[in-house]
Amino acid sequence: MAETIDTDILVIGAGSGGLSVAAGTAQLGRPTVLIEKDRMGGDCLNTGCVPSKALLAAARVAHAVRTAGRFGVAAGPPVVDPAAVQAHLRGVIAAIAPNDSVERFTGLGVRVLKAAARFTGPDTVETEAGQRLRARRIVVATGSRPALPPIPGIESVPVLTNETIFDRLPLGGHLLIVGGGPIGVEMAQAFCRLGTRVTVLERATLLPKDDPELVAVVRATLREEGVEIVEGAEILRLEPVPGGGVVAVLREAISGGERRIEGTDLLVAAGRLPTVQGLGLDAAGIAWTAKGISVDAHLRTTNRRVYAVGDVAGGPQFTHVAGYQAGLVVRNMLFRLAPARADYTALPRVTYTAPELAQVGLTEAEARERYGDGVRVSRWPLHENDRAQAERETAGLAKLVLDRRGRILGAGIVGAQAGELIQPWVLALSRRLSARAFTGIMAPYPTLGEVGKRAAGAFYSPALFSDRTRRLVRVLSWFG
Repeated sequence: MAETIDTDILVIGAGSGGLSVAAGTAQLGRPTVLIEKDRMGGDCLNTGCVPSKALLAAARVAHAVRTAGRFGVAAGPPVVDPAAVQAHLRGVIAAIAPNDSVERFTGLGVRVLKAAARFTGPDTVETEAGQRLRARRIVVATGSRPALPPIPGIESVPVLTNETIFDRLPLGGHLLIVGGGPIGVEMAQAFCRLGTRVTVLERATLLPKDDPELVAVVRATLREEGVEIVEGAEILRLEPVPGGGVVAVLREAISGGERRIEGTDLLVAAGRLPTVQGLGLDAAGIAWTAKGISVDAHLRTTNRRVYAVGDVAGGPQFTHVAGYQAGLVVRNMLFRLAPARADYTALPRVTYTAPELAQVGLTEAEARERYGDGVRVSRWPLHENDRAQAERETAGLAKLVLDRRGRILGAGIVGAQAGELIQPWVLALSRRLSARAFTGIMAPYPTLGEVGKRAAGAFYSPALFSDRTRRLVRVLSWFG
């Protein structure tokens, strides 16, 4: 007979969001079952954040060797061993994997089932192994998968995505990348630095959701390092090359003619789709669209017993968002007297190229659309930062978007370690602080962090050193 399991909390999906929910509810004493059909840790650990950042780290070292001469250090061209690079990636994943393992979660009191699952009713789920589960609360955290754009011929050519590229590592040759978003540009720089010729094909502009002023710094760096970037790329079709490889046929923006670009490999980084197929959502009365499961501000679905977190919930697709949402759902399921609402006002986002591009809050364009002429912008360039000069990392700037009184509406930094430097501004925005909060603090010297303080000070400089202030100082001087 099929096993029937009754539990308090049932979590479907063992990615970042699902693991956080399961760990939280189990440690708070609630019987919890976690179902995962594939690998523990989900996309982030196995095919996303972790291997991509490990690859970027290897590429950064190769670039450091290649450019060591600027520091007066003699070094030859880097010799890249693809097998050793892949071993590095696997080693990083292996080091982190115990935190997401079945053994760890079993130790926390979670029952882990390795199987696909689907809803059979509002509070019931069945696994492919025949187990039947009934739960008081259910959390769907099934993540997302790579989206393949409807390009004619895409089904006739070999396609790499984030799920396969780290096992392939096409070092050498010519890598074509469809998509100039964060994944596309990170992989473009990584593979270029490791010795691959790279062409990025972006139908709009590079990093289209980011501040164009900050993106310009990333674009210039990528091109300087040898990445070919084709913006406004209308791909008419893809064609296989006999013996291997692919040809992308583009429409020329000016002439309207065709341009053919041949590559040895094709990476598609053109967005992601929520994983909802096969879940039986309709049987549970859960509304969903092509963008994901419909949730309210409390992350509850149209079935009041069921919540959704992470990419499948149709919101911002970041690991840290999934973790944030998981915390809200644990609170809302177990402490129902004061339900928490999701608030993405201070959502940070980082593209981990070199230089990194980090933002929080509104971009300048978004702020002007919302507040019009009341928006002010304050900047400070990295080449005016002494630590940046010492490190030879002077490309970039800090940019603050403020209202007339200096209240922070958004902040963006492009430069070395921007992902670290943005964090004080995340706190400032979440606490509704003004730029003045940064002008009086003591920043250690010399640090890259000074750039934020200088950007804040630059906002007040015109008033501080105005004629009016000069007259006040002159009057005060009369009193000794």
